[in-house]
Amino acid sequence: MALKTIMLRQQLETRKASLAQLSQRDAEFAAREAELEQAIGEADCAEDEQAITEAVDGFTGEKEAHEAKKAALEREIADIEKQLDALEDRAAAPLAAPERTGKDVRTNERMISMEHVEIRSLPMSRRAFDALPAERREAIMRQPDVQEFLGQLRGLRSTRAAISGVELTIPVVILDLIAENQFRYSKLMRRVRVRNVNGEARQTIAGTVPEAVWTEMCGAINELTFGFNQISVDGYKVAGYIPVCNSVLEDNDVDLAGWIIEMISEAIGKAKDKAILYGKGAGSKMPLGIVTRLAQQSQPTDYPAVAPPWTDLHTTNIQSISASLKGAEFWSALMLALGNTYTTYSRGEQFWAMNSRTYALLRSKMITFTASGDVAANIFGTLPIITGDVEVLEFIPDGDIIGGYGDLYLWAQRSGMRIDLSTEAQFLQDNTVFRGKERADGMPIVPGAFVAVNINGGTMTTEIPFAADLANFADLDALSVGGYTLSPAFDPDVLSYTVTATNAGDAVEATAASANARVAISYNGRNMRNGGTVTWANGTLPLTVTVQNGNGSRVYTVSVTRTASGG
Repeated sequence: MALKTIMLRQQLETRKASLAQLSQRDAEFAAREAELEQAIGEADCAEDEQAITEAVDGFTGEKEAHEAKKAALEREIADIEKQLDALEDRAAAPLAAPERTGKDVRTNERMISMEHVEIRSLPMSRRAFDALPAERREAIMRQPDVQEFLGQLRGLRSTRAAISGVELTIPVVILDLIAENQFRYSKLMRRVRVRNVNGEARQTIAGTVPEAVWTEMCGAINELTFGFNQISVDGYKVAGYIPVCNSVLEDNDVDLAGWIIEMISEAIGKAKDKAILYGKGAGSKMPLGIVTRLAQQSQPTDYPAVAPPWTDLHTTNIQSISASLKGAEFWSALMLALGNTYTTYSRGEQFWAMNSRTYALLRSKMITFTASGDVAANIFGTLPIITGDVEVLEFIPDGDIIGGYGDLYLWAQRSGMRIDLSTEAQFLQDNTVFRGKERADGMPIVPGAFVAVNINGGTMTTEIPFAADLANFADLDALSVGGYTLSPAFDPDVLSYTVTATNAGDAVEATAASANARVAISYNGRNMRNGGTVTWANGTLPLTVTVQNGNGSRVYTVSVTRTASGG
């Protein structure tokens, strides 16, 4: 057994070394690809195009062969590692299950005890990884996939591998810690219904449940008709930027792992809360938030036919309470407004999200005086009379309260999380900025189970800004075609224009809003250089400007008509 293990380890090291040598050529292929892309944009004659076509064909063949070799080695490595794992499992003595002591964590509270440590209840001053027993931390750090991950993570900094699109998959044991630790930073994830899914998923939910029918003991049983609906959830990427001090990267693995777990948890956890309440939906590649759904005044054109019937809730479930109301009048009005969360579906409890100033205002309205003249306020994390836990989230505008039955909001998250090197830089702070990425989607299953109320007598805020997706921002900042006036006037959100050309040729220049974006211009079937002169053909032909940034792409079209006076 030992000899076979030694032999397999030797084979594993040999193949990993070969894979590392092949991976070193990735940067070379990326550079050649960039050069070819530039050459394509500058080609202005048939000979150039023919030469570039041959170069592209040769490059494509080389790259495909290169990737095939890498894939073959990766399969061999995975197979050897699988054999090694099987041998080590066979050789390892069975371990007795640890005796469970202390408080067990109930499943319906969505809490998990990680080696007898309730991560979700840890103080914010303590890192989740540090809270694990020393022997557990050491066992995690000895795992080959964790060691490899941390080594590759450090390597990203020196090789700038993100330029060629390299992403690292975070080991499962680290993901488990991040998943638990997010609940310390996300106050709403423990309130909503969380499902782990793959690809696009459909969640079946009950429609109208009929009332059972009473009958004689020996009478025929009445058949009940149950209706079922489905909602579809997709996968949108949420990314959090993680600045890691360079000294930590150079320090021991335990510190690095601890920082990665903590920073990813905080960055993504906070983004999830904002999306659950104010997410803009599929059109903006993010979950549909509670407030956003309540504010809809017409059924979306892409609303699924199998989903529950769409209802207009923007007047019944979005309310405003006069700021002049006090005492019992105020609490009576608030109870009636929040009572619009009536539903027959929920089996959970209500929550109420607001910022700290709104929470303080509610407390001030509960102030009473005892017989001895002492001040008493009766809000301690729950709303009186109405019931339900209070969650303080500072991004919510003043006076706004959002809440309802959290278990009727579905959060679908995809398995796995990845990390890569961000193009952001913090040189002065001596930090390397990484980016943790996760795919998820969400929406209210029963929108009527939620309400949004403003207690200052104002209009409820239904939209708040989200961080711009600069990595995929593909807008133009400016577009000029000779000295002509575009019709309509240029607007980054308008994609189609017309122009009349009076010259035989004119310079065309497009400026992308993002410095990292690439711009490609084509006219009459030929690629043109940005800023170069385009010779107009007779009649009307389209001039296209394509902007590519990350995974974002936009195509602007200018319909150019050359007049007879053009020479």
